[in-house]
Amino acid sequence: MLKLRIDPERIDPDTSPAWRWDGTSYVTGDGGSRVTPHAHRLVEQVAATDGTRTVIIVRERVPGRPVTSPVPLPVTAGELEEITAQARRWPVDHVLIETAAHRPVRITAGAVRSTPLFLAHRSGTLHGSWDIADLQPFAAGLNPREATRLLIYRPRYSIDTAFGGIWRLTERATATFGGDLVIGYPDPVLHAQPRDLADGADVLAAFTNGIDAALAARPLAPAETVCHLTGGLDSGSIGTRVADRWPGQVNTATLIIVGPGRRQQIRRRAEILTKVPFGPHDLRLDTQDRLMFAPADARVRGKLVSPYDEPLYEHFTDLNTQIAALGAHTVVTGLGGDEMVAVGSAESAQAAADKADNYELPWLGARACAAIEYGDDGIAPPAMAGGITLLAAECVAPPLLRAGLWPVHPFMHPALVELGDRLPYFWRDLKQLQRRHLATFGLSHDACNPKERESFAELVEESLTLHGVPLLRRILDEGSPLIEAGLIDPDGLKASVVDLETGPYTEEPYSKLIEVITLDQAAQAFLP
Repeated sequence: MLKLRIDPERIDPDTSPAWRWDGTSYVTGDGGSRVTPHAHRLVEQVAATDGTRTVIIVRERVPGRPVTSPVPLPVTAGELEEITAQARRWPVDHVLIETAAHRPVRITAGAVRSTPLFLAHRSGTLHGSWDIADLQPFAAGLNPREATRLLIYRPRYSIDTAFGGIWRLTERATATFGGDLVIGYPDPVLHAQPRDLADGADVLAAFTNGIDAALAARPLAPAETVCHLTGGLDSGSIGTRVADRWPGQVNTATLIIVGPGRRQQIRRRAEILTKVPFGPHDLRLDTQDRLMFAPADARVRGKLVSPYDEPLYEHFTDLNTQIAALGAHTVVTGLGGDEMVAVGSAESAQAAADKADNYELPWLGARACAAIEYGDDGIAPPAMAGGITLLAAECVAPPLLRAGLWPVHPFMHPALVELGDRLPYFWRDLKQLQRRHLATFGLSHDACNPKERESFAELVEESLTLHGVPLLRRILDEGSPLIEAGLIDPDGLKASVVDLETGPYTEEPYSKLIEVITLDQAAQAFLP
């Protein structure tokens, strides 16, 4: 959403105003501090000053409000307090920056996080960006706790990043910087428990109303909006409602998988596109001849690709480019549908089994094994959206922003989160809510109840066996920051590579070698 460089000690109290708008950024009189909002039609910026203090607000736009002037507005001290209080209540993504001469700067993130903000500092200056690659000079070795979370596929939403010296500003958290950086977490969001339905309750109408509320939260332009429509239950539920709301205007895009679910995905998507009034363009990027970790891929060539970017980074980058070429500016996704209707371990033996910890990965080093038990230390408190959803949203945003696209994730909207909290087990089990919603559009049993798993598991298998093995061999032959940090055991990794080469391949545990490769490549690129 923004990039920044702020030196609190160089904000001159004799300069009035301390900050000015230069057409693209807020800058101080000497140019030593700068706040640059991301340029997009769904983003706006406002600023106000009482002559001593200044607040800068970068936020998503909401409908029904005129375009704001970015020029700092002179106000009284009382008016500045009210502006700040209103900023904290903004219903969509926003960042609030508070500065005063020779006082620590305060930066607060909103409760809805469509985009990340990473922070670092050096020599009394705070730096921040939605793109972690901008902060590469501040990366100071691997963070063992966070790196272990990534290696064992146990992500946790926290201020930690994979690199020491770089932090994430989590939802509603406040960063205070006056030469050193302190990030304070907010109070937890309290969630309701599932309850019985009232007589006559219309769950599907509540679901539709919730999607509508999420779509109405921003001034979307249908002709400039594309839906990620994988054919899955989550993207399908959001996409069909979007098309029903704006018939014939919203185009679609997806990656086509390989493996047993391929024909089913193509068939189901074709039915949805035939029976629901989407726009005239459907972008499909076929992964059949696009294995991961090819020699020409940015990661493999040592480019600054975030360890949080998708393993399918190249695929989504290309798809985003095609979406932008259509003239689109916004992408609506089904991200968050899993957590919205998640079944708890106490409700289902199968859910408990699925969530059982299994970290017996033979390539884990001693330091990683020791860090596993501390994986939940320092994580953010419960938020409105689930932590996994928040992480996923912040992972998909940078590639979209680079393409000039803005992400919208309706399942993160409070109306849908709260509905999911209250739904009885039946409506959440096996995503009955999404299945029954899709059925209201006259879709077949096949379209609403896919029999084959539609995933990238087969693409991962082919990519690992063809391109992954040489990369793992390179780690063993040339070394890796992961080995130097004690996070990877070279003997265990060597044995696993031999097993992978000789077969047979099993999804568990070998698919998790993807993270060894991506984290190694990120460490090689980011660390000096």
